[in-house]
Amino acid sequence: MVTNTAAIPKPFLRWAGSKRKQIPRLREFWSADYKRYVEPFAGSACFFFSLHPEKALLADKNADLIETYQLVRHDPSRVYDRVAAIPRTKKRYYLERAREPSELTPMQRAVRFIYLNRNCFNGIYRTNRCGQFNVPFATSRAGAFVTRDEFIAAAKSLERATLRAWDFGTTLRYVRDGDFVYLDPPYAVESRRVFHEYGERPFCSNDLYRLSKHLAKIHNRNAAFLVSYADCREARALAENWFSYRMRVRRHVAGFTGARKAAYELLITNIELSE
Repeated sequence: MVTNTAAIPKPFLRWAGSKRKQIPRLREFWSADYKRYVEPFAGSACFFFSLHPEKALLADKNADLIETYQLVRHDPSRVYDRVAAIPRTKKRYYLERAREPSELTPMQRAVRFIYLNRNCFNGIYRTNRCGQFNVPFATSRAGAFVTRDEFIAAAKSLERATLRAWDFGTTLRYVRDGDFVYLDPPYAVESRRVFHEYGERPFCSNDLYRLSKHLAKIHNRNAAFLVSYADCREARALAENWFSYRMRVRRHVAGFTGARKAAYELLITNIELSE
């Protein structure tokens, strides 16, 4: 089938905490002069797809996510057709969720991952202690799937990326001169409740301490970094030696629309904007 090669890449996954609506602000820190885009907490990779960089390293500790990106890159039309063919019903959702991933082929796992992601509550990725995906079906607001052309365009973008199922510390050890590193970690905020449980071992305050050490190393390698994090005591401590800018966001994890309130994040960076 002929596709529109001029289609704009779009993220095909929904992800809790996605910065899709903040991309215009984030783009102010990007320059085409950077040699490579690096993202250690890939998630839906919405910033990556919007930039469409020539070279990238996308990583995430979620091995199922990275495997899905690899399959989409390898055979996007087949993945798209299989996902689009599955009925978006509550009954079918729970049948798919109950399937054991270890008994499926890589292609089947990728299709299942995308289908569950597109139809689960608020795009949340959460597993129990046994590693089983346990997010309920979204009875509303799941949204339409991307078009075939947008999906194919996203796969083309992924061809430019090295994909790795790594912890963020491992990924950041591969940062080099001229890189641009975007970090959007799950929140480890002690003062209030925010969603951060993305797997068996959630991001915690010890990880935030590790991250602070890596920022100095990134800077010393003559690379640029940009961190987006909830405006809180922990983030202000992280920003102590760097430039910081406040950004207004809307939280989308609450179960009811009326509870989806505006909040603020800090953008922490070693890039000084002329503003």
